[in-house]
Order: sequence, then structure tokens, then C-alpha cells
Amino acid sequence: MAGCVAPSQVQKSSLELQAIQVKEFETNSKIAYASVMSVFQDLGYTINSASLETGLITARSPTTQEQTFSGRTMKDERATAFVEQISVDRTKIRLSFVQSTRVVFRGESETPVQEPEPYQNAFSRIQQSIFLKKNTN
Repeated sequence: MAGCVAPSQVQKSSLELQAIQVKEFETNSKIAYASVMSVFQDLGYTINSASLETGLITARSPTTQEQTFSGRTMKDERATAFVEQISVDRTKIRLSFVQSTRVVFRGESETPVQEPEPYQNAFSRIQQSIFLKKNTN
């Protein structure tokens, strides 16, 4: 029976997680903030809240549903970004993605995304957006 058990995911330390969730960009916070907003929307997220003053953006993906033997399962992903100006022309962005699964009458579970690929993809798109915004204004 041991072969049927899925391997447990090893939790990353806070420093390991921060290493994949944080990236610095050579731009001001206003351009970085607008770029994150654009990328979240391009990735299909709906912006729930946003404040340029605090640098915080929260967003959510569309919910998918499926019917299983244990009930109706609904899944979505939540994203947050914190945009912080660290010098005149340098900005730090921290992203966080969390997968949420809800089974009707059974509860909800949230799992932080710890794989580097979704973060690398988002940061690559943010870098492209920053480049375009800096060179078209």
C-alpha cells in the first residue's frame, strides 16, 4: 500500500520561499505597480483590491467546478503582490500565489504555491511590461 501514497510536499523555509517570491526591478514603484496590475489581469485574475499608496494588490482567478464522488469541488487561485520602492529607480516586488480548494459541505483548504515556475513566469511578464511602459512613455 505504501506505493499508493502520494509523497508529501516538503515545506520551504521562509528564506527559500522569499528567494522565489521576490525580485527587484530597475524602475520606480508607479511603473512596477501598473505592470503587476496588467500582468495579473493578463493571467486571468480579477483584481479584488489595490492601493498604490501601500503597494498592495490582491487578485483571484476564476473558480472552476467539478462534480466528484465526494461532492462538488471548487478551485481557484489567489494572488497578492507587494510593490515597494527601495531607491529612486529601484523597486522590489513580492508575489504570493495560493491555491484554494473547497468541497461543498466538507470545507476548504489553501495551499501556498511553492514551485518556482509560476513566479518566474509572472516576473518575466512583469519585466516585459516594465520595459514596454518605460519605453513608450
